[in-house]
Amino acid sequence: MEFMNVKLPEEIVREEYLGNFDQANHLIERWLERRLPNDLRMRLIFEKERVKRLLKNYPYNEETAINKARELIDNFTNEEFYTLLDKGFLDYIMVDGKRMYEERFVQNITYAIPDYQKRMKKDKSREESRNLNDNRLRELLNGDKPKEYKVRAKISLKIVEDIEEEKVKVWLPFPKEEFQQKDVKLVSASHEKYFLASSDIPQRTIYFEGKKENEYFVEFEYVIKEWVNTVVPANTEEINNYDFLSEEPPHIIFTPYLKKLAKEIVGDEKNPYLKAKKIYDWITLNVNYSYVHPYALYENIPEFVACNLKGDCGFQALLFITLCRVVGIPARWQSGWYITPFLASPHDWALFFIPPYGWLPADLSFGGRYKNNQELREFYFGNLDAFRMVANSDFMKDFAPKKVFWRNDPYDNQVGEAETEYKNIYDFKYEIQVLDFKEIRR
Repeated sequence: MEFMNVKLPEEIVREEYLGNFDQANHLIERWLERRLPNDLRMRLIFEKERVKRLLKNYPYNEETAINKARELIDNFTNEEFYTLLDKGFLDYIMVDGKRMYEERFVQNITYAIPDYQKRMKKDKSREESRNLNDNRLRELLNGDKPKEYKVRAKISLKIVEDIEEEKVKVWLPFPKEEFQQKDVKLVSASHEKYFLASSDIPQRTIYFEGKKENEYFVEFEYVIKEWVNTVVPANTEEINNYDFLSEEPPHIIFTPYLKKLAKEIVGDEKNPYLKAKKIYDWITLNVNYSYVHPYALYENIPEFVACNLKGDCGFQALLFITLCRVVGIPARWQSGWYITPFLASPHDWALFFIPPYGWLPADLSFGGRYKNNQELREFYFGNLDAFRMVANSDFMKDFAPKKVFWRNDPYDNQVGEAETEYKNIYDFKYEIQVLDFKEIRR
């Protein structure tokens, strides 16, 4: 996907900006008739795909958007809607002269304006998970010893897209054995024949072949520990040659703006741990959590976050990774699920390397949720709770076996991917079930 760094021709950008997507597609077809550099050709081909997904992500016209806000926010009024629109809090694009609103624009209101969180319809599972997480952090900060947990979970996938092909290929995320996670076991699977990738594969999956009407699932268990570290900054050592320091287009790019931002944040600090801490503090105190589009729709994610001061867990993690690498600190990806006894959902975070302590975790979005509590916010710099399932240890890596067509998410994998012999499958439903989550008592 390095071609995403190639800029689109200006006339295509203009038509998309104006909401004339049919005309933009027509111009793309005309450009593709020309002899073009390979990366520009790939960028134009993918733009047709990107626009389809972009439009799908903006399903609400003004009337349905107002009704959606009323459905989710108590006592929401038309006047509020237009006030929020005037102040720039509503995510929309123009399509054929009309505003179309983003799928999760209501939830993003609550992230941008915390007072709205009190009026949102309550999600009991999320509240229970939040309380469990908060209480456990306080126990650890009060001196409780780190714990281990044994977790059993299941992810299932059902294809809903209308396809004619007989054969379907499916990849589901599967736990790795690394750092805080061990004793991974396959409990059951939907198909007798499958391929389970090695734990050494950066993005670990279990692979199936079958038919559209099949349900694809895997049930597994693993042991995960709370990752708690004590770092003495004065004892850190110089970082010599190490992996995870270089650029990785299209997203981990040392742009002029990001290099200047890194210098502005870090200043004259020389200690690698304290440099990483300054970057962590800047992101968690200045960037607001926000739902985003599918990652494949963005040209440069870290720069988007640094320019808009918003982004979800993976966006914030990528900005942290990029800024760390800019100032010479190895940094990498880790992702999978946030999982408690009450729920499970996709989640991303980061790791950074400080000798002699090795790899340390940093969860930017979880730290950022505690902007008003310094002790809880700082816990997520160098420490991590055990409410996790780790399936990915790097960003933008191939599956085993390799997928032929563009993925729904070309960079990460938390809910699975599917394709036929002829194309990617975009429309499927997934479900994550937490079957057992218990403390291991020694």
